[in-house]
Amino acid sequence: MDQAPGSPQEPQDASGLPCCYRHPDRETGIRCTRCERPICPECMVSASVGFQCPTCVREGSGTGHAPSANRPRTIAGGAVAAGDPRLITKILIGLNVAVFVLVSVRPELVSELFLVGGASYFPWGVASGEWYRLVTSMFLHEQIWHIAFNMLGIWWLGGPLESALGRARYVALYLLSGLAGSALSYLFSSPLQPSLGASGAVFGLMGATAVLMRRLDYDMRPVLALLALNMVFTFTVPNIAWQAHVGGLVAGVAVAYGLVHAPKERRALVQWATCGLVLLLVLGTVIVRTAQLG
Repeated sequence: MDQAPGSPQEPQDASGLPCCYRHPDRETGIRCTRCERPICPECMVSASVGFQCPTCVREGSGTGHAPSANRPRTIAGGAVAAGDPRLITKILIGLNVAVFVLVSVRPELVSELFLVGGASYFPWGVASGEWYRLVTSMFLHEQIWHIAFNMLGIWWLGGPLESALGRARYVALYLLSGLAGSALSYLFSSPLQPSLGASGAVFGLMGATAVLMRRLDYDMRPVLALLALNMVFTFTVPNIAWQAHVGGLVAGVAVAYGLVHAPKERRALVQWATCGLVLLLVLGTVIVRTAQLG
């Protein structure tokens, strides 16, 4: 239940510092400019002055009194959506789980969906025009441990990013990271080496989290430690496509930097130009590799 600002029930940590009213385990020095409740970065919604909490944003947008130009935006300038703040994250997880169940029932579909380069002497795969594999492989898993780890990563990282960026920008970040991971796998892997999984997108979310935490001037050590640990696993554990991890990470950092550092006066132009440039690099990589194999 929400408490009134300044009430004795306001959550505090052991040192007496205020904690986010929606996440009592997170101390913060930021308060909502309307209700004055303490809010953490995940709950901060950019307003014309300062930040507002999701509760005030929903209440304000439901009154119909404020012009759309003055409605609060996320730190990346995205529209604040009413309702479930993790809606897109849940949809993405649902799509991955649905594909996992489908291929569990029909295992023969795996060979139709995973990423494979193909070659002139092996006429199928991306090299023969099946570009859809760059996308379908992002949602494909065969082992339960594989999908479990990736879905946990999407859940932990995706929710805060969805709130901070807005739904449209979050979808762009996820898809471009996954596509970049697929493209780099296609470029550097053996032409006949299958690749699958959402790891490229997950690494993109990790990179974007680091960019966002740096933008908010938060302690970088936890996310850097997480990145370092995952990179160690990437290059030491057998049968892991390091290309997908690196491609997703680089794309996630690039897209997130463009999203959260774009100047306000031309924010949309810079943001979507950044996304467009990453997409062009992905397409260029696929075209170059296809020419090599053709």
